[in-house]
Order: sequence, then C-alpha cells, then structure tokens
Amino acid sequence: MISDIAPKGLGGLTGGLFNFCANFAGILTPLVIGFIVAAFGDFFYALIYIGGAALLGVVAYLFILGDVKRIELSQ
Repeated sequence: MISDIAPKGLGGLTGGLFNFCANFAGILTPLVIGFIVAAFGDFFYALIYIGGAALLGVVAYLFILGDVKRIELSQ
C-alpha cells in the first residue's frame, strides 16, 4: 500500500517513515502497559488502553483515511 500512494521517487523515504511510526508504537506500547500495570497492579487499565488505541484506529480508518491515491508533488 505504501508504494502505491508514495510520491514518485520518494518510496524509500515514505516506507521508512511508515516503519519508524510502526516500530515506535511497538516500543512505546509495552512501556506504557508496564507503567499502567505497575501503577494499578493488574491489567484492567492496560486492556482499556489497548481498546482505546484500537478504537482510535477504527475511527481514523473510517473517518480520516478517505480515498487512497498516489500523492502528486509539484516540481
């Protein structure tokens, strides 16, 4: 999908930025869950956090994404 919407000549940069964001979330989420479990003593609020993140993703997909088409940059 990234290569389909990336501006011509910027596929590597776009893919790298996408992977950075995904990996940052993969690093941050276990840390946040660890802090939540340490603070409250169980996983209840950690599950609330994960559910909220999933709900945010669904809302972004449904209402923010829009049409998927290649980004054109002016020269």
